[in-house]
Formats: sequence, C-alpha cells, structure tokens
Amino acid sequence: MSARNYMLALLAQRQSGYSLAQPFYRDPEIFRLDLEQIWYREWLFAIPSCELAKAGSYVTHKVGDYRVIIVRGADKVIRAFHNTCRHRGSILCKAAKGNAPKLVCPYHQWTYELDGRLLWARDMGADFDASKFGLKPVHCRELAGLVYICLADQAPDFDAFAELARPYLEPHDLANAKIAHESTIVEKGNWKLVWENNRECYHCSGNHPALCRTFPEDPSLFGVDHETPEKLESHFRRMEAQGWPSRYRIADNMQYRMTRIPLLDGAESYTMDGKIAVDRFLGRVSDRTAGALLKFHYPTTWNHFLADHSITFRVTPVGPMETEVTTKWLVHKDAVEGEDYDLKRLTEVWTATNDEDRRVVEDNQNGINSPAYEPGPYSPTQEDGVISFVEWYCNTMQQRLLPTLLAAE
Repeated sequence: MSARNYMLALLAQRQSGYSLAQPFYRDPEIFRLDLEQIWYREWLFAIPSCELAKAGSYVTHKVGDYRVIIVRGADKVIRAFHNTCRHRGSILCKAAKGNAPKLVCPYHQWTYELDGRLLWARDMGADFDASKFGLKPVHCRELAGLVYICLADQAPDFDAFAELARPYLEPHDLANAKIAHESTIVEKGNWKLVWENNRECYHCSGNHPALCRTFPEDPSLFGVDHETPEKLESHFRRMEAQGWPSRYRIADNMQYRMTRIPLLDGAESYTMDGKIAVDRFLGRVSDRTAGALLKFHYPTTWNHFLADHSITFRVTPVGPMETEVTTKWLVHKDAVEGEDYDLKRLTEVWTATNDEDRRVVEDNQNGINSPAYEPGPYSPTQEDGVISFVEWYCNTMQQRLLPTLLAAE
C-alpha cells in the first residue's frame, strides 16, 4: 500500500475526539507526507523582522529538505531565497545569521546582489546570460514585524490572515523591537505532539509551577465553544476602549487565532513575582493589566504579546520524532539590559516552561512508541484546543491527499 493510501485509510478509521493512531506520531512515510502536504505548502513563520536590522542582514533557516536565506536588501525590503548557488548548487550562506554587502558563494565565488540578481560569475564565456541565473526566490511576506515564508511554487492566500491579525499586532510595534534573548531546544517528539501539548493547559498545574504564577488555566478563556465569562468580557471591553483589539477571532478552518486574555489577578507579565519584566515598554499598549495577546498560526508558531515585551515561538520538524522549538524574547530596541530589564528575570519563566514542555512531549512520545498504545479520548472541556488542532491537521491532509490519489487513478 502506498503511503498516501495508508494515511487515508488511517484518517478514515480515526475516532473523532481521540488522539491519533501511532503511525501519525512516528512513521517516517507519514512524516514525509506531513512535510510535502503541509510544511512545503503553507505559510511558515520564520523570524521577527527586527532580526534583520540593516541592509545585508540575513538569517538562514532549514525546513525539511529546503534551505532558505532571508535577507534585507539595500532598498530595506526583506526577501527570501533558496540557499543554493545557481552554479553547481553549493550552499551560499553557512552561518545561522550575519551581515554581508553581497551574497557570495564560497565554492566558486559567484556573487549575488541582496535582491537575488547574479552580479558576477568568473570565466563563464561570452554567451553566458547572468540574468537567467539569479537566486530562486521563496515567497516572503512581512506582517507587523513578523516574517513569513512559503516554499510552494504557488503560495496560498496570505491576505485573509494578515487582515485579521494586523490590527491586533500593530499596537505592539514589533518592527521597533530587538531580540533580548533567544533559545533553541530540540524536543524528541513528533511536531504534532509539540502542538497538542501547547494547545491545552490541562497539564499546566502538574508541570509548570513558574508559569502558573501568572498564566490562567481556566479553559473558558481560550475557546469559542465556551460561554464568555463576565471577567473576560469585561477585559475585552476595557482593552478595546483603549484601542487594542482583543476579542477572540479564529480562521474558518481553525488554522490561526487571535485573542487577548487577562493574566491572573495582579499579574502584569511572565515573571516569578508577576510584575513587569521591562521598564521600557515595547509598543503602545501602556496598560500593565492588558494581559497577553495570544496568537497561533499552524503549523509553525504561537506567540505571547504583553505590554512590556513579546515572545515568539517557532516550531520546525526535524524528523519523525524530533522537533526544534525556537523562542525569542523581544524588547524595545532602546531598552538597555541591566537598566531597563534583567535578562534572567525576563526569561526564567519561559525557559523553565519550555524545558518542562520538552520533558512532557518526550514522555508522551516514549509512551506512544509502546506496542500497547492506543488512541485515548481528549477532554472536551480542557482539550478542545487540541481537538481543534487535530481536526485542522486531519482535514488538511485528507483534502490534499484525496485529489492526488484520484488523479493517480
């Protein structure tokens, strides 16, 4: 049976409201289909735009078999290109990040402008047309300080997401941020387990003592299926009266969501004492009780935007049972470490939380690997976010695999 037929059979057999069958979390062929049908076709969050502060600033990123360069041009525009020379295919930029006036292949020194045009190639003959050998572009969009890329030849629509998200994001002024700290960890679990764990706080009280000092576990704060409690409705009204969109908004297909929730009573930021972490606020949200603007966009990112700072998280699959999670703490570009913020105080809650999540994901993966594993039921109250993610994943895969199968027949 082909991998496509196998996955479609598993999708047809699955029980709604239950975790997925074992192969979804460990089978190399299903992982390959995940890459081909989701990761190579969807818009993927890459970096905050402030990471490319100057012309020539670049970062590199790897998704499955693809290597990408994201670079700010001399015209200040951020573009993305495949990180492979048009001569004989060598990697152009080997560093994770840097700054260069031009992109020069280390193999034979073919030289490209920051906009991808080939400028110089030695001894290629009189008939060589450099205009035909520019870097291959990757779809790239900047949204309110967040950079997204898409590896597909034809990118899906981005505008619907951008129009929904922009009013929520703009008050946080991410383009005028800087990265105070970043961390990358590799969780030895399938990327879907990383997301399932993120989509619920059923596990929080037993696993996240630092986060639970400020982050509410109440599931009624997070889902459209719950009746909005008066406390949350009051928070929405108060924030929106100040000009900061806050009400729950979600895509029709459940791929992305925005909502601004209050933290626990008296909490202002993700710190051990609940007080603000950065004295110089990032953005225009000046109310210390604004809580956290929560944004997710499958398959790559969830985010927390607070009054004083913001945090981005990026998920990247590495293998069938291995996932990279990169976290970046953003502060105002003029905030000074040691004066406006203490780095340990700023980062300690989510550094601990990320490591705790790594452990629970790896424990989850190890248990699923057992021959005794069988799908179990999700809590409709506590894990409706997980149900929503799994439905998005299964619907997306089924919609994309069925036409392919029918065309092959």
